[in-house]
Amino acid sequence: MRDWNVVVSVHGEGFVRACQLLGRLGRVERTHFYNVLVMKVADRQQFLSELANLASVVPEILSVLSRVVPASETFEFDSVEAFEAKARDIALAWVPALANKSFHVRFHRRGFGAEMSSQLEERFLDEALLAALDEAGAPGRISFEDPDAIIDIETVDTRAGMSIWTREDWQSYPFLKLD
Repeated sequence: MRDWNVVVSVHGEGFVRACQLLGRLGRVERTHFYNVLVMKVADRQQFLSELANLASVVPEILSVLSRVVPASETFEFDSVEAFEAKARDIALAWVPALANKSFHVRFHRRGFGAEMSSQLEERFLDEALLAALDEAGAPGRISFEDPDAIIDIETVDTRAGMSIWTREDWQSYPFLKLD
């Protein structure tokens, strides 16, 4: 599936069960990465609500799913430079939401081999955001201890999904597991 907007990591032997349960909420496909699924959902907020409701009815789902992260923005890339340009543009659009707040970027990479470093890309975006926030007169700060927001990036081969999450989001949806 080339047009996914959700990345799912599955615990151990829960792959088939995860596919069955998530199939109720959208189109699910396996990837060539171990225990990683992708999904296409029409509405991210509705998906989060439906998955939370499903988890309350079928509590085993939280032991089957390691992480479920829907993206608000997705894009294709064919080089580190293309990734950085697109990711930076998307992240900079979130500057108003990060004004005077603590945050960090978390990058979960699947594929693109040794060409891309998760830590370097996280730092690249952290620095771009801090500079933009300073320029806007609303400085932010990087924090890994109880930040106000987390920008999550998921890649599967040459497709990326990005989203910004608040403390309220990850407290409401325990399956996000952003860090």
